[in-house]
Amino acid sequence: MNDSILIIDFGSQVTQLIARRLRETGVYCEIHPFQKAEEAFEKLKPKGVIFSGGPASVTDAGSPRAPQAVFDAEVPILAICYGQQTLALQQGGEVEGGHAAEFGRAEVEIKEASPLFDGVWEVGGRYPVWMSHGDRVTELPPGFKVVGTSENAPFAIAVNEERRMYTTMFHPEVVHTPDGAKLLANFAHRIVGLQSDWTMSAYREQMIEKIRAQVGKGRVLCALSGGVDSAVAAVLIHEAIGEQLTCVFVDHGLMRQGEGDQVVSLFREHFNIPLVNVDASDLFIGQLEGVTDPEAKRKIIGKLFIDVFDDEAKKIASDGRGAPQFLAQGTLYPDVIESVSFSGGPSVTIKSHHNVGGLPARMNMQLVEPLRELFKDEVRALGRELGLPDFFVGRHPFPGPGLAIRLPGGVTREKLDILRKADAIYLDEIRKAGLYDTIWQAFAVLLPVQTVGVMGDGRTYDSVCALRAVTSVDGMTADFFPYDMNFLGRAATRIINEVKGINRVVYDVTSKPPGTIEWE
Repeated sequence: MNDSILIIDFGSQVTQLIARRLRETGVYCEIHPFQKAEEAFEKLKPKGVIFSGGPASVTDAGSPRAPQAVFDAEVPILAICYGQQTLALQQGGEVEGGHAAEFGRAEVEIKEASPLFDGVWEVGGRYPVWMSHGDRVTELPPGFKVVGTSENAPFAIAVNEERRMYTTMFHPEVVHTPDGAKLLANFAHRIVGLQSDWTMSAYREQMIEKIRAQVGKGRVLCALSGGVDSAVAAVLIHEAIGEQLTCVFVDHGLMRQGEGDQVVSLFREHFNIPLVNVDASDLFIGQLEGVTDPEAKRKIIGKLFIDVFDDEAKKIASDGRGAPQFLAQGTLYPDVIESVSFSGGPSVTIKSHHNVGGLPARMNMQLVEPLRELFKDEVRALGRELGLPDFFVGRHPFPGPGLAIRLPGGVTREKLDILRKADAIYLDEIRKAGLYDTIWQAFAVLLPVQTVGVMGDGRTYDSVCALRAVTSVDGMTADFFPYDMNFLGRAATRIINEVKGINRVVYDVTSKPPGTIEWE
């Protein structure tokens, strides 16, 4: 096991970004909610700890606290925003509300040198950071000193070098603090003393051994959704246990154009992995017809997936080789974090189609989730490590419920065909323009709106298609991609000319605020 850092989650919308920044430096870390932090600390035995921010007021009765065991262990600590406040209070300082709040961009002025920003910031310099706080520390604990201030945070950076405790009122993990990743790297490498030994090559070898130990001689049924995550999981498991794995690809009729055939070809021809291809499109689309609530769509799709896998498991069990005892799926670390968030997390609604919480007892199978410690970018890196082609690994993110939630209103085959064609044209134009890898995610939405239009000498009454494209560094925040009008004109003209049923195209310039998880 790699040396690691424990991140104690106090509920910040951007806690995941702390872990991502550390992973980017080759350091292994885990996030655990504050209620389970002591248990995690004992199990993980981390070399350092980071306290996240959070929405609570540290001055309120019953507000979250860090476990005393972390302080007693005398490991290096980095405390961010709310983390700074609870550390200060727990170590004998004072925190008050009612002072001028800071939300957004601010400047930190460096007063003294510190290993936290050694080689990054100089004494006397002023540097942009991102603040998000109402309360603030008004008296530091014994042994602490101020090394950085801002206009409304006199203790913007306060440290106790002897006890290796470092606190910031700002958020170094967000891209709005330009040098924040370097500060986190300094904490991990210079202060905690960790090496950059978290690599996909090492993870691959460790996980292969872990899969073999868990599965033994048992059979594994892998649920292929057609996306990157489940495909990478399947290839990794196949490398570990070979013919003990059978993949089941359920074509629910809600995928992008050509992707179902692409998955079947990749697994059967490229990797020679046993694959059962189930055309369940009639079942899924039939159940979704007339359903307009997106959350209801998600729940229907999630339930049907389980039902289909259960049926296929029974069929596979009758082939004379015994019943599968394990079900593999591409659960990622963000799914796990959200499912155990101290506040319940947004996963209750956002990931309601995902079985992070386990499987129905009737399936009588254990979960194998070899990606549950990885973020999306790490899954892509692992996929390349395993030899998955880049055109597949580099796909834009695609939600589990597929096109069903890109069709506001009821789902029909006719609408799906219209949307699928428009989406394919849009992505084709993006690739032709050399923009596909620059854009984090792009897709078309068929709006439940019809407008009157004139095409040639005729009048039409057809649907409106909305195009979206966002840029993102981390998937947590995003902004719309600034296309030039020539590109939008070409894409819109092709869609209107080539897709019967659409007579107007609009471009969505909505940005994604911090804290929302998924673009759909």
